[in-house]
Amino acid sequence: MSVESALRDGNGAGFELIETMRWEPGSGFLRFERHLARLYASAAELGFACDPERIGEVLSNAVNGQLIALRVRLALQRSGEAAAAVQPYEPLPADKVWRLQLARIRLDSGNMLLRHKTSLRQVYTQARAEYLATRAEEVLLANERGELCEGTITNLFADFGDGPLATPRLDCGLLPGILRGELLDEGRAVEAIYSFDDLKAAKAIFVGNSLRGLIPARLG
Repeated sequence: MSVESALRDGNGAGFELIETMRWEPGSGFLRFERHLARLYASAAELGFACDPERIGEVLSNAVNGQLIALRVRLALQRSGEAAAAVQPYEPLPADKVWRLQLARIRLDSGNMLLRHKTSLRQVYTQARAEYLATRAEEVLLANERGELCEGTITNLFADFGDGPLATPRLDCGLLPGILRGELLDEGRAVEAIYSFDDLKAAKAIFVGNSLRGLIPARLG
């Protein structure tokens, strides 16, 4: 089943653009400019109205007076209406290693919507549902060619021992995550194409996103 089928089944016409950010007392939103740049670029490409001043007001109101670290989910509707939901940010234990499994469902590398963070989550929900939480903290997805793409909530990074971390190429069909972009810009990661079998030879594996950073991982 392709992601396009999942989008059709999920009635994708009314989807929202999403940014999930971490906010810290004293320092504010992590990688804030990168999050805003991605949101504005997606809004322009997909025809969403977007008022930066309104976005700023919504986010400021959401964190006003807060004294603890927060997970902030910003949702932008096509009309330009925006809303932010917050909940306490709970860090992972320092020694936590996530177990990874591979989903049977495949992504369609030609689906350009994969490059935008939206509320269209059906394919990721289906992938996650293939494994009990006791068997995997994250589930990886590959495309129709068997090339690894991403996790359901993270980007993938592998250390093959020959240079920077290798993260799947954008044209494999995936979301260009905020942390991924930062690591690429800093030279700490490079784009590559590899399969699940290739990943078995990696010296170290990580998954990550802007909310949690890099998370050590292993194949389950």
